[in-house]
Amino acid sequence: MPKNLWNETEAAGCDALDLLVYRSHLLGADRAVCNIYGGNTGSKVIERDFRGSPVRTLWVKGSGSDLATMQRKDFAGLRMDDIELLFGRDAMPDEEMTAYLSQCLIGLQMPRQSIETLLHGFIPAAHTDHTHPDAVISLACSPNGKHWMREIYGDRAAWVDYIRPGFTLSKQIATAVRSNPNLECVVMGKHGLVTWGDEPKATYDHTIAIIQTAEDFVAQRAQGKRVFGVITAPEWNAADRREIAEQIMPVLRGAAGAPRSILHLDDAPDVLNFVNAEHAKRLAAVGAACPDHLVHTKRTPLFVEWGADPSAPLGPSLQSLVSNLREEMSEYVAAYKTYFEENKSDGDKLFNPVPRVVLIPGVGMITTGKDAQLARVSADLYHRAINVIGGATALDEFDSLTPAEAYAIEYWPLELYKLAQRPPDRELTGRIALITGAASGIGRATAYRLAQEGAHVVIADLNLEGAQAVAQDIVKRFGHLRGLAVPCNVTREEAVVNAFRTTVATYGGVDIVVSNAGIASSSAIQDTTLPEWDKLYDILVKGYFLVAREAFKLWQRQNLGGSLIFVASKNGLVASKNAAAYNSAKAAEIHLARSLAEEGGALGVRVNVVNPDAVLQGSSIWDAGWREARAKGMGIAPDQLEEAYRQRTTLKVNVYPEDIAEAILFFASDRSAKTTGAILNVDGGLVAAYVR
Repeated sequence: MPKNLWNETEAAGCDALDLLVYRSHLLGADRAVCNIYGGNTGSKVIERDFRGSPVRTLWVKGSGSDLATMQRKDFAGLRMDDIELLFGRDAMPDEEMTAYLSQCLIGLQMPRQSIETLLHGFIPAAHTDHTHPDAVISLACSPNGKHWMREIYGDRAAWVDYIRPGFTLSKQIATAVRSNPNLECVVMGKHGLVTWGDEPKATYDHTIAIIQTAEDFVAQRAQGKRVFGVITAPEWNAADRREIAEQIMPVLRGAAGAPRSILHLDDAPDVLNFVNAEHAKRLAAVGAACPDHLVHTKRTPLFVEWGADPSAPLGPSLQSLVSNLREEMSEYVAAYKTYFEENKSDGDKLFNPVPRVVLIPGVGMITTGKDAQLARVSADLYHRAINVIGGATALDEFDSLTPAEAYAIEYWPLELYKLAQRPPDRELTGRIALITGAASGIGRATAYRLAQEGAHVVIADLNLEGAQAVAQDIVKRFGHLRGLAVPCNVTREEAVVNAFRTTVATYGGVDIVVSNAGIASSSAIQDTTLPEWDKLYDILVKGYFLVAREAFKLWQRQNLGGSLIFVASKNGLVASKNAAAYNSAKAAEIHLARSLAEEGGALGVRVNVVNPDAVLQGSSIWDAGWREARAKGMGIAPDQLEEAYRQRTTLKVNVYPEDIAEAILFFASDRSAKTTGAILNVDGGLVAAYVR
């Protein structure tokens, strides 16, 4: 039920543009009223131009922004005198309209105006709302939508059949409004709702009331009905659903291939109620619920059936699901390519043909995107689609855009323009990196560096509080879910397994693993205790083994290759006094990496080593007595250690965590696509450590 969120105290003192921002936020706050990134709002006011002269101005949402979050800068102001001149035309191509409107802006550096700007300009009201309410789209996506509109609103509403947004649709709607002063709204077939008013609050109140009326009607029609049919799929509990999802998400990533995707798992009650029902596959295949959905969900989802039997062992059923998933992914991609070929125009380029939405009975919905935010947007919009499908089916049946209509939106030059305005993909876009010991030092610097290049980064560390601080800062800097903190003691098998499980459940898989968790100690061999020796080997050898083993298991299922990077030490190549345990453990890491490089070749997995030396800045291992011990061994004071290390290098430099992060990025990225089993020293130049 849409709530009226208007608050007079919040609205008090706002100017006209601030009130438009406020009204937009209220509409966008409820996704059952307006889709994320969808809908648009407009207000006509008197503004002053650069000369100080009064100008009748239309403020309208800028293209590609979201009503829920947009600010003043996201609205475009256009001269109404110029807009009104267009109403007398019979037709106007999109490109000509867009070019014309760009000349109507009242100022410089404004965003590109919405494609539906003329809708707001042509309607003779001060304020207009164009929304995509689930309830209204339910009747708009019914074959008998015009009939239901009349039953709900009587003569208060007008209907326009579906055409793609632009000049013609705007003029049709405005003509209907101008010819009937008693009209209160327009329902756009297979699209949405237009409402208007003379004051900001009255306009908002009216929009909510119109939506509420439709929602009440649809709810009444749905009462007592199983709109999706009876439940036919197994109703697994949450733990079983997660276990199944963790097994198949890497397979799905692998089947999708390049470019790599981030996955989002959603098993909310409304999703399960849909995917588990007998008519779900047929209804999902009908098409997208409205043009705004289509852009982020594709025309249809991939629906994967499998012979799940809750009374039988899960293993055989999972194998069936994996097999079906790969086969049906291949069929989906082939069908999408056919759809493209049948509808393409000269110059069109095929988009990534893999599905954005995957529906699996008993499990839920998995969505894909080049980042976690876009994967989440696809999920949010398919929640809306499920609601629309249910509402339309409650009325009679669900109808959708034809393939040709869908293609005309998906490959619309004006939609392609929005895509072109996005920042170019970074080097690690779509990649997922798990870094151990990432709460400090080299691991932390690496997390920031990989995130900067577009990776989604898992901060795995024994110090969970520190890991959470790093992850939160990465999210703040780089966006939704770009960082994730997981607790991980690399010496505990279960902890390592759980770190990978959490990563898969959150992102769908892993592409880059940086084994970096470390510790150091210094003592003569006769003074080295067994606990000291065991602790070093537990973290530096067993820990690296456990992390590598889980990575290989995952990469075998994912079938996309992978990059495993060991952060070892020059001590693994050059012995030093009073550090036999540390030196030999680091040597073991290096030889383990060489061994794994041989094993990984057949899987497309590259395994390489970065050897730092004397990285003191921000490193926690120097806080546990290592600094004092190394200084004592060199016969200097602890605060002289940095300078001593600098002077012993060929380049006379100190080495910092960020230097090691650059080397790790090289091995993590496609820059080193043909390199495996290699060692890269980052030590300022130590002759004894030159690799031979």
